[in-house]
Amino acid sequence: MISRRVVLHFPSELIDQPIISNTVKRYNLEFNILKASIAPPEGGLLVVELQGGKKDVQEALDYLKDLHIKIDNLSRDITRKDDFCVHCGVCVAICPSDALVLNITKGEVDFLPEKCVACELCVKACPYAAMEVRL
Repeated sequence: MISRRVVLHFPSELIDQPIISNTVKRYNLEFNILKASIAPPEGGLLVVELQGGKKDVQEALDYLKDLHIKIDNLSRDITRKDDFCVHCGVCVAICPSDALVLNITKGEVDFLPEKCVACELCVKACPYAAMEVRL
């Protein structure tokens, strides 16, 4: 069993079709949606983690490519430089996955990397450059 995190870019003509549902059934996969965005004139973006047999995951990705869905590997990670972070909380408000949360007890921002979907919003928002992309 393997796990792959990928970013799927859907053309606008495919955003109303049950492509992911059909794919996971057809190739016996499990999936976890990490981020989703649909903008009908432009298309859609879906960040998913696919889990299954190595052959099944690869065949599913090939199937999606055949449908003209652009696939990018989610190979980047977000890290926090703790020496730079002043726990101002700017990142908490914009984090879509709750990977950055205010810990009221400590009066600090906790970073939960296992919840991070690498959207990079925190990197852009942090006034102290405490969040960075690790390739």
